[in-house]
Amino acid sequence: MDRRQFTTASLASLALLSASAVQQAYALTLSDLSNADATKGLKEALEKGALSAIGILGAHDGFLGNDRVRINLPGALNDAANLMRRFGQGGQVDELVRAMNRGAEAAVPLAKDLLVRAVQTMNVNDAKGILAGGDTAVTDFFASKTRPALAQTFLPIVSRATEKVGLASKYNDVAGKAAELGLLKKEDANVQQYVTTKTLDGLFFMISEEEKKIRQNPVGYGSAILTKVFGALK
Repeated sequence: MDRRQFTTASLASLALLSASAVQQAYALTLSDLSNADATKGLKEALEKGALSAIGILGAHDGFLGNDRVRINLPGALNDAANLMRRFGQGGQVDELVRAMNRGAEAAVPLAKDLLVRAVQTMNVNDAKGILAGGDTAVTDFFASKTRPALAQTFLPIVSRATEKVGLASKYNDVAGKAAELGLLKKEDANVQQYVTTKTLDGLFFMISEEEKKIRQNPVGYGSAILTKVFGALK
């Protein structure tokens, strides 16, 4: 065998070995994973998803420029705002909507420490059960551990952003009356609370989108533990 043939054969053998190794990794089942591996994979997925979501939403226009999470006025108030725009009176409405979304963009980066700390509260005994759940099981677990504390953290930031707009107080007056008439949900009758809730919704939505990507293509994230853990779910 000449040198060129030997090199070609060697490369072919390496390729087969690599392919076999990948197949073996994906051949693992959930029951083959140790609690340590399952928990480590979950923690890495949570951290990657959280930091990615924060990076996307915490940037300028992270909310305002993203149709999937953009915060608009709720229900009947949005209908009234659209009517105002038709009569050339939409300037103040647009200013309020802009302030609402800027408040969300300013608040999201403050979630980092809480989210990272929450990762450490993961119960090892629950890890495999969460992994075997739906596409957003990790995110749902994460939200249950952090949402109330994040709401308290976000509210002051959102309040400062919305209070700069004179229409914010008018929103609360009009929304309160609309809620009394059953035209608006009571929880949407306060602009600060409403924006805080929508900010949290947007954050966990983006984390869930990242979780889905990791579950569908763990190899693409260049992490051995993610490949091992989420590959076992294939």
